[in-house]
Amino acid sequence: MTASATAVVTKPVKKDSVPEIIAASMVGTAIEFYDNYCYSIAAASYFGMIFFTDVAKSNQTLATLMAFVTFAVSFLARPFGSMLFGHFGDKLGRKKTLVIALMTMGIATFLVGCLPGYEQIGAWSVVILCICRACQGVGLAGEWSGAALVATENAPADKRALYGSFPNLGAPIGFFCAYGLNLLLESNLSKEQMIAFGWRIPFLCSAVLVIIGLYVRARMSETPVFQKATEEKRTSKHPLRDLLPYWKEVVLGTVAMGITYTLFYVLGTWSLAYGVKGLGFQQGEYLLMQMCSVVFFAIFIVVSCVYADKVGRKKVMIAVTAAALVFSFFVPMLLVHSAAHIMIFLCVGFMIMGGLFGPCGAYLPELFPVHVRYSGAGLSYNLAAIFGGAFAPTIAQALVASKFGVAGVGWYMAIMAALALLALFLIKESKDKDYEL
Repeated sequence: MTASATAVVTKPVKKDSVPEIIAASMVGTAIEFYDNYCYSIAAASYFGMIFFTDVAKSNQTLATLMAFVTFAVSFLARPFGSMLFGHFGDKLGRKKTLVIALMTMGIATFLVGCLPGYEQIGAWSVVILCICRACQGVGLAGEWSGAALVATENAPADKRALYGSFPNLGAPIGFFCAYGLNLLLESNLSKEQMIAFGWRIPFLCSAVLVIIGLYVRARMSETPVFQKATEEKRTSKHPLRDLLPYWKEVVLGTVAMGITYTLFYVLGTWSLAYGVKGLGFQQGEYLLMQMCSVVFFAIFIVVSCVYADKVGRKKVMIAVTAAALVFSFFVPMLLVHSAAHIMIFLCVGFMIMGGLFGPCGAYLPELFPVHVRYSGAGLSYNLAAIFGGAFAPTIAQALVASKFGVAGVGWYMAIMAALALLALFLIKESKDKDYEL
């Protein structure tokens, strides 16, 4: 009996190679952000005219605002998705859950590209768009947390933040693909052609990325940490119920992560609409500036994670969040019709965003023990998406249209950064945590 029990505990577990871990964790996040940014570009540029046609004829700004509201639907669906996929991710494993999440996300995105507009089926077009967007949000909710666990639960203890950067690097890759494809289409199609059919192409092309992602995910192994927990019968039968004692960690993770999402969608979504319609840049010009600046996003994801492994997650996150707070007060000076000013706004903003987004792949999962890690990290991440990102473009658009003007956007970012700083001071350092427990 003793020998048998020992054999179970010490049984070696299969581990994927580093390239396999990178591919399996990064591919889904790249598709996630590709899908999200394709939607954000379409919402900022075309959906007002396609799905809110009558409104656009009299008030284009209001039509764009209404399109941004459909953008928020995905975020509102995310907590339900994170609870659903978190339940099965903690109960059945990371691998199976990630495959289903990717399929849900991919099918919903593809269907958006097939939708008829308002002129074809009236208000039903908006209803169906919102349903597709909600399904996309459910799939997205299970994606990041599972990918972060695939990376970090395969990582050496002293490189957990660096490995946690693998899924997060999918964000700039997805951004570059989405904006690059839209820039290519904008350069070769007229505005009329983009409204007629061009906007659909990026959504339909996501099917190719999903097929590649499913192939990679099907070949991956379950993480060693989860395999060991399963063998030792330390997995949870009711993860959501078992997560209740960790509600403080969920709240702190949500608030700390909020400013990251605010920056995501102020820089990537709202500023595109404002730069084109408010400052008078050509759509192609602004997309090109965003594509150039996203390089800084990728670089600082890695840089911040290297330092997070050396000095700790908390010190790095506090320093970068403080930088976000300072940056917020310069926003009104930078958002003017000057390519140089806009490049500074985008490059510095994406540097800060990379510094914030990088370490979250480690510090959010480290807030929770293994038996509720998928549920806890996923719920924190996706509640932060609502708190910081769901209405960021809508709020920014409304503030600019109000008496506050562009200065209001800066104050909005500053408040989100200050709240994140408060949460980070309350979070315990987790660099040396035993990740198998």
